[in-house]
Amino acid sequence: MSHPIGRRVLAVIALLASAAALVLVPLSLYDNIGGLIVGLACLGLATMAMFTALVTRGAVRWIAAAASVVLALAVIVDLVVIADDWLQALLLVALVAIAVVATNTVLHSALTEEARRSTLAPVSAARRPVLVVNPRSGGGKAERFALVEECGRRGVEPVVLQPGDDLEALAEQAAGSGADVVGMAGGDGSQALVAGVAARHGIAHVCVPSGTRNHLALDLGLDRDDVVGALDAYGDALERAIDLATVNGLTFVNNVSLGLYAAVVESDEYRDAKVATTLDRLPDLLGRGAEPFRLRFTTRSGEHFDHAHVIHVSNNPYAMHSFVGGGSRPRLDGGVLGVTTLRIDRAADVPALVALVKAGRVQSFQGYREWTATSFRVDADAPVRAGVDGEAMSLAPPLLFEARPGAVRVRVPQHAPGLSPGALAEMPISRRLAALTRIAAGRPV
Repeated sequence: MSHPIGRRVLAVIALLASAAALVLVPLSLYDNIGGLIVGLACLGLATMAMFTALVTRGAVRWIAAAASVVLALAVIVDLVVIADDWLQALLLVALVAIAVVATNTVLHSALTEEARRSTLAPVSAARRPVLVVNPRSGGGKAERFALVEECGRRGVEPVVLQPGDDLEALAEQAAGSGADVVGMAGGDGSQALVAGVAARHGIAHVCVPSGTRNHLALDLGLDRDDVVGALDAYGDALERAIDLATVNGLTFVNNVSLGLYAAVVESDEYRDAKVATTLDRLPDLLGRGAEPFRLRFTTRSGEHFDHAHVIHVSNNPYAMHSFVGGGSRPRLDGGVLGVTTLRIDRAADVPALVALVKAGRVQSFQGYREWTATSFRVDADAPVRAGVDGEAMSLAPPLLFEARPGAVRVRVPQHAPGLSPGALAEMPISRRLAALTRIAAGRPV
């Protein structure tokens, strides 16, 4: 694969800016080791205060919250003191910004081109296209973007979900009546149901991101802000096969979460007040005297556990070790489940966990496990609360998770990047530098 001259020049700029920043950082800190130690100490104390604010109530919560703000401000003041040479500090910030932006731009462009060449195949326009529309999803996005009218202009048959309708039955009816492409305009839970129907009938699926978060669209490399543009997937488009996953036969496209998240999301107030509901529930779930969730499982290495605070099973693993892109999956066709479990033996361990998450080193936490598998089982003595693609459910044990490799064909518009943020997020620095060097030299990545 050859690289355009503009990409090669930008790769050279990224390498030069990175090298200059690496030289300038130790020079900037050489005379300020004491200030750096003070700043790190304040940051650690701020993290502990923030945790205390999350898991307590009343006056203690407010005092801890105020302390965390004061300590965070102290970190900022300390940075100002360290950066007493403003010209040098501004130069360092500029170099880092140039290096990060140039590197991400170059690698995203190169990886997108490679993904489009290797995983996406051109397909002709759908003969009998159908789009199921949930008008209430995403706070009424379908109506704001006039999706039904747009379908009419493009020759796509819209099926509008009414209160009381069975979404899966509507999709089955469309597939059974001859649709060769069936899509869903709605959230990820709805996408899973319709994608499952498409898989059963051997027809293609189209994801229209009119839900609230649209994680599937993100990992398919769609522009989540271009709701109407997603309809271009019904015309001459690009197609790929992706995996699905199931829990007790129920299809999901993203993930199933057991434990803390499931306990929060089941609250009736969560959908309208996510932050407030989470803050209200955390003291009961993580505070002093809180009990872990009695969920029994075995890791890939053979370790047996009888409780956990979080069990997260995803359709392909998420990028877990990077702050940027950490909420997405590098690929959707790996044919495996991503399994992550978290056990917190003492409430006092939570600040360390938060710090490791911020540093992108969560795998170093003693109660953290992650692995991949084609199947996974969770046992319990009572129905298990679960968040399935963000929807609160109660599942009867045992919970049997299974990967379904290449289960459904998905179409995306020709103008879509087609690359998940996680694909770039999981690249270690050494590989990024190697890729930049090869691009600058005009060689394939």
